[in-house]
Amino acid sequence: MILHQFFESSFRVYIEDTDSMGIVYHANYLKFFERARTDMLRSQGYSLAELASREIYFAIQNAHIDFISPARLDDTITIQTRIVKQTLCSLLFEQAMQNVDNKRLSQLMVLVVCVNGLMKPQRLPK
Repeated sequence: MILHQFFESSFRVYIEDTDSMGIVYHANYLKFFERARTDMLRSQGYSLAELASREIYFAIQNAHIDFISPARLDDTITIQTRIVKQTLCSLLFEQAMQNVDNKRLSQLMVLVVCVNGLMKPQRLPK
């Protein structure tokens, strides 16, 4: 894995992502961040479907999210993702979400652990 290098993903906010005020529902921020991490791994040649066929899975151990400013209906958001720490069995991701005006909307630190089908930690794939 490449540490400390940012990877960018962009997404559009749809009505299904928002509450009745047109603001992204708080739990959906985690979905956007998940998509960005998956895109980053895919860009490095890791397919989650292919890894799952080999009983290699990823589980969230810890997540800390800061909500700074709301994302809104029809916004295009960009998420910068990078790995700030890697151990034998885990990856610590730092992620930041911003809108097209480069306004920071949210940020996340998430610790992801590599596990097998029995949810036991295992080494990250090479």
